[in-house]
Amino acid sequence: MAESNFATEAAAFREGVREALGVPAAVLIAGYLGYGSLAAEHGYSVAQIVFATAAIWALPGQLILVEMNGIGASAVAVIAAVVVSSARFLPMTVSIMPVIRGRRYGWWIFAAAQLVSMTNWAAAMRRCPELPPGQCMLYFIGFGSTCMMVSAASGAAGYGLAGAFPPLIRLGFVFLAPIYFLVILIGDVRTRLAATALACGALAGPLFYLASPQWSVLLAGVAGGTAAYFIQRVHGHRRA
Repeated sequence: MAESNFATEAAAFREGVREALGVPAAVLIAGYLGYGSLAAEHGYSVAQIVFATAAIWALPGQLILVEMNGIGASAVAVIAAVVVSSARFLPMTVSIMPVIRGRRYGWWIFAAAQLVSMTNWAAAMRRCPELPPGQCMLYFIGFGSTCMMVSAASGAAGYGLAGAFPPLIRLGFVFLAPIYFLVILIGDVRTRLAATALACGALAGPLFYLASPQWSVLLAGVAGGTAAYFIQRVHGHRRA
């Protein structure tokens, strides 16, 4: 057995909980305190804040929900915007499911899919390839469910602290999560393709923001990822 394996599958679950309660939890607490405070100022109840966290499980999508409802957007427009903002989780889910899937867990795979987020995906892609399939699933569920519960509790706490934080502080809290995710990605770059994708995304982001701030993230992701793919293909053909 490799040193990275756990003695039992239950131990893998506990390790997922333990690792989630470190830096990931601290970053999520900060972000969801800001979200809870902002949602409270827009008239949301604590129950709605907690439910949105579990149902959407994506801080950008939750912020879109709050802001678009605040300006009186139609329900169709709000739902469409939240769905589009969360579309990035589809490739994450497709890539992580084969890594964590175990034959014995059946419908648990659907529960695991609901737990996919930037933080959970990055942690699992780093940790799970070293583990047996059964341990992968329980590690991921332990990590992801802990992150979700911490976030829901922090959102509720932010509701109680509404008005205690100046607007700039709330925004600073919210932006800690994507910064943390970026740091994880940079630290885990192990292949030429990953490094190329990060570089292309970093270049495409500012350029598309100048052209269209509203669509810059989506367009930069598509353009940067596509450019990285073709650069890698051309490089591979040259080496062959």
